[in-house]
Amino acid sequence: MNAEQIQASTSSATSIRVGVLGFGGLGQAAARVVALKQEMILVATADKEGYAYKKDGLNAQDCIKTYNSQGSVGYLEPFGCLTTNSIQDLIESRSPVDGYFLALPNLPNDFIASVAKQFIKSGWQGVLVDAIKRTSAVEQLLAMKDELAGNGITYMTGCGATPGLLTAAASLAAQSYAEVHKVEITFGVGIANWEAYRATIREDIAHMPGYNVETASAMTDVEVAALLDETDGILVLENMEHADDIMLELAGICSRENVTVGGVVDTRNPKKPLSTNVKVTGRTFEGRISTHTFTLGDETSMAANVCGPAFGYLKAGKQLHNKGIYGILTAAEVMPLFVR
Repeated sequence: MNAEQIQASTSSATSIRVGVLGFGGLGQAAARVVALKQEMILVATADKEGYAYKKDGLNAQDCIKTYNSQGSVGYLEPFGCLTTNSIQDLIESRSPVDGYFLALPNLPNDFIASVAKQFIKSGWQGVLVDAIKRTSAVEQLLAMKDELAGNGITYMTGCGATPGLLTAAASLAAQSYAEVHKVEITFGVGIANWEAYRATIREDIAHMPGYNVETASAMTDVEVAALLDETDGILVLENMEHADDIMLELAGICSRENVTVGGVVDTRNPKKPLSTNVKVTGRTFEGRISTHTFTLGDETSMAANVCGPAFGYLKAGKQLHNKGIYGILTAAEVMPLFVR
């Protein structure tokens, strides 16, 4: 019995029913991750042109094959539905879903917040998880905390790799210190083909000098490819507007001014150009200055380091939701739970 047969044999009554919104490179990776889990079952997916729903579990490979060959999971027979208002229509279908991973591009910068508002307006209750990057985008969601709580939604924000896994590691590492002086996050990402992660690459370009969210959003694929030709496929990112800063500040660990995030993205090579790590420097109660370093294995991909934590936080969010704890929480405030 293979992984997807194991998943299909697992009762949806005992598994967490999850949906994945966005079915590009990250969304497809998320579907593959869930296919290996016994505690979660993928019941819904959505892209720009349609959605698919199956109460006892979608086959991840069928969804991926359909999307890549026909352009939308809406073509998946007999479970798909073609619509240009896919997220709203999926929500309003009232199909039972315990939690959604928003594997969506945050372009424009208020897009994730606008999706959250759709869930609030619909009256849906459950868990939402994002892998959002920008501080200003998280601030928009934080401003919605009362609406989310009042509508029975447990929203977990900044739950990818960075923000997310590395932010949580910084929060844990900070416990050794009486005072945290700085948190430095450096990431290396290697992908063989940038077109598999078009939205992610555009978000990265938006952090480069001379670019912003608006200019990156407006770039055509041809213009992105031309830029990558100029840089030999390498994007060097420094002092990024990354929500690790506000998340660590909200957790009381250090001021956001003491958090820096940067990295290198190679869009033509799956090998990481450098090792991803977080360094937390502080003063112990004895007065000693020290630095903790947490380094991710080079063999782990961006998708693995984003999707794994996202579903770990979704599981934690489901437990909180079951206890009646609603509102918005960040990856620096809650420990993710490993999904078996």
